[in-house]
Amino acid sequence: MKIVVLDGAQLNPGDLSWENLKKLGTVEIYAESSEEEVMDRCQGAEVLITNKVPFDQKRIQALPNLKCIVVSATGYNIIDTKAAAEHHVIVCNAPSYSNESVAQHVFALIFAIFNQVEQYADEVRNGKWSSAGDWSYTNEPIQNIKGKTLGILGFGQIGQRVAEIGMAFGMKVISHHKHPKRDAKPHVGFVDIETLFETSDILSLHVPLTEATKHIVNQDRLSVMKKSAVLINTGRGPLVDEFALANTLKRNLIRAAGLDVLSNEPPEVHHPLYECKNCFITPHIAWAGVGARQNLMDIVVKNVRKFKDGEPIHVVQ
Repeated sequence: MKIVVLDGAQLNPGDLSWENLKKLGTVEIYAESSEEEVMDRCQGAEVLITNKVPFDQKRIQALPNLKCIVVSATGYNIIDTKAAAEHHVIVCNAPSYSNESVAQHVFALIFAIFNQVEQYADEVRNGKWSSAGDWSYTNEPIQNIKGKTLGILGFGQIGQRVAEIGMAFGMKVISHHKHPKRDAKPHVGFVDIETLFETSDILSLHVPLTEATKHIVNQDRLSVMKKSAVLINTGRGPLVDEFALANTLKRNLIRAAGLDVLSNEPPEVHHPLYECKNCFITPHIAWAGVGARQNLMDIVVKNVRKFKDGEPIHVVQ
């Protein structure tokens, strides 16, 4: 069985092992693949492993040997699943591999804002503590998150883990979710989306990107948030209308935003959010902890193995 990894550098930049995958067939591993290289590299492959390389109707149709596409991610919007089904190609994803890593990053962003870590570290380097003449230097109050209302948009496994951590810090947790009865948890209140935006002190986004959720955070919804509110997005960039968010932040209509994802990645050099001092952006790293990537590697290998055994798992169509 020929297996081709088209963009393996994201999953494994060199600190993990491909050995278990290599036991399953003839494996070709490419760190990245340009548009011009993709189809040549796919020729004869029964299994393709892709993170960001898309497969539409045209590409799938042009690969008669293809039997399975394994997406080395949870989201699989890069695959035309309808075309895959028409050509009897199984599509598998990798669910839940980064729950802990993403939830941890949510709170890294929250504490960066509430504890002003970057600001104070810069001021110490610039000598402000040294010249302050006192053993403790502050220039504005640091707020506790205990007692704050943590709003979670989408209450899947990552949202649930964020809720658990929030409650451990003494936060009140509310959520808007498609399945409140199915996913009910003690001490979590389910509310309509308007109430979520209006009452959250910190609002964290954990819904998948669909046509219905694109720009679910828009000017209208931002306008009803508290002026002291903080928006966190570790989900998908297009969940947020970034121009509306930039406008809101520049006018200080909410306190701050912490983002790990943007609509275009990498973003343009002069992105409007770069001008907002109350916007903290990390380069899509919430998923990328070593432990999370090892989980992802294990799931990818298991997906290929189970497909080879005729018992495919994590099938999305």
